[in-house]
Amino acid sequence: LAAGLGKRMRPLTDTLPKPLVEVDGRALIDHVLDKAAQAGVMQAVVNVHHLADKLEAHLAARREPEIRISDERGLLLETGGGVRRALPLLGDGPFFVLNSDSFWIDGARPMLSRMAEAWDGKKMDVLLALASTATATGYDGRGDFLMDAEGHLSRRPAGEVAAFAYMGVAIMAPALFAGTPEGTFSLNVLFDAAIERERLFGLRLDGRWMHVGTPQAIGEAETAIADSTA
Repeated sequence: LAAGLGKRMRPLTDTLPKPLVEVDGRALIDHVLDKAAQAGVMQAVVNVHHLADKLEAHLAARREPEIRISDERGLLLETGGGVRRALPLLGDGPFFVLNSDSFWIDGARPMLSRMAEAWDGKKMDVLLALASTATATGYDGRGDFLMDAEGHLSRRPAGEVAAFAYMGVAIMAPALFAGTPEGTFSLNVLFDAAIERERLFGLRLDGRWMHVGTPQAIGEAETAIADSTA
């Protein structure tokens, strides 16, 4: 998902799409696509809207994974609408959904590989990657989800604090989009529908997640990278 306006990353995103903002000398979207390639993903569909020509030109240099473009120049469709528009390019099986600014350091085993192994379409509509709010870098929120011992997720109750934040990384089943409207809507609508059916699950990152949402957060992320490799 690379079509957003990146308003919180201004002024950098006045002239650059947020996925091309660099952290540790590499564009955010390349960090994500590198992890996808390492997990065996052979084809990625990237949606574009804000400064789309610059993003397409950058992606043209990639060979792994193979890149296909879902064009949203005419109308920004948000997360749910963007994935729905891309469905004809994604095939019939479950697929990863990756925010282009998702940024994390893997633990002992790559998170995307762990998610692929954990996926069980018989009981799951969605599997979310979750980070501990206590150890996240650049995150000051109150968390997004509660998770039980079996991995079922529920929303953080209003006014309370939850242990886990959504990392912007998920596996989803195409059937979940049946009956969804054309146009703009959020993936949160589908997450909530999956909760009602007890088919929203989570998997905890055993590495370190960094929320790179502002120019200041870039330096924080680069410090965390340096600490992890020291």
